[in-house]
Amino acid sequence: MSDSETRLPGDSDIRLRLGLIEGDGIGPEIVRATRTVVDEAVEVVGLPPIEWVPLLIGHAAIEEFGDPMPEPTLKALEGLDAWIMGPHDNASYPADHRTGLPPGGAIRKRFGLYGNIRPARTLDGVRATTPEMDLVIVRENSEGLYADRNMFAGSGEFQPTADVALSVGVVTRAATERIAHLAFGIAQTRSRRLTIVHKANVLPMTMGMFRDVCYEVAEAYPDVTVNDRHADAVAALLVRTPADFDVIVTENLFGDILSDLAGELSGSLGMAPSLNCSQRQAMAQAVHGAAPALAGHNRANPVALLASSAMLLHWLAERDSYSALRRVAERIEHAVAETLRSGVATSDLGGLASTSEFTEQVRARLHRW
Repeated sequence: MSDSETRLPGDSDIRLRLGLIEGDGIGPEIVRATRTVVDEAVEVVGLPPIEWVPLLIGHAAIEEFGDPMPEPTLKALEGLDAWIMGPHDNASYPADHRTGLPPGGAIRKRFGLYGNIRPARTLDGVRATTPEMDLVIVRENSEGLYADRNMFAGSGEFQPTADVALSVGVVTRAATERIAHLAFGIAQTRSRRLTIVHKANVLPMTMGMFRDVCYEVAEAYPDVTVNDRHADAVAALLVRTPADFDVIVTENLFGDILSDLAGELSGSLGMAPSLNCSQRQAMAQAVHGAAPALAGHNRANPVALLASSAMLLHWLAERDSYSALRRVAERIEHAVAETLRSGVATSDLGGLASTSEFTEQVRARLHRW
């Protein structure tokens, strides 16, 4: 593809207005790096500039509003189709702000972002434990064993006495059907193989329902080959034979654990992207946390959030039928891959580049495709 992009009918009508949430720890550094790269890619493709809407969560929001997840931020998000969010560090909030939902969980719950799409793929130039990995984990994001999302009001955890703690895992047909449709749709864009991951052997009612409903949905996708495996077996097989998997669909907690494992096996959690979405809204968010020890040192790896932003642009392109946004996303993905292939990397990948140096290398390669 040449540096001079051909603009298609309708491209000039694209007016993106996206939320930008820096978050805690390394969040401001990687979010600013991501904005810089996205803005450059948009300009290279020839689209109008994005209108960014800066919003606060976490420590900055506590200072401004006395709340890590303030209502003004939530109200502003209601008017946006999509946003990029940096990590939060709720473990370091003052004690009176650690009892409610963490910002990420609160946003997912408030806006019904039921799908969490987490790819894991090895890239040239990155030393990986399992170099054959190229898969997508589709994690149900609204219920399951996550106590901060599985109740209409209150928490799915409670203590009847000081010495007894209980947790409720919730599986519903409706939520399972919608995540299964999302996963099968993704499988149709790849190699048409899908694995249902569960623990129906020890949780026959909840996980049994999840497995069985996924198989029912599979009947609408006869072109996709389907099997199912237990979560613990999949953890072992991701290490030994990752090429056995293409798309995995699973419940909330299992999806969280397995995607972290897959991200690390493919090179580093610093490379693991994700997209939280409903049919109407989406949030780009790296899988990794806030890494407060790295904050302010210009050492953070921005790859995960850069890749997450590309996923967000792909999602918007698909939803709104804007091919130009797909070209922006592909250009970002290509520039990141070429930067890593050239040997430029941050310290978590064994390299010497700072956050800003890596970002500048990616920006330069946006013009070379």
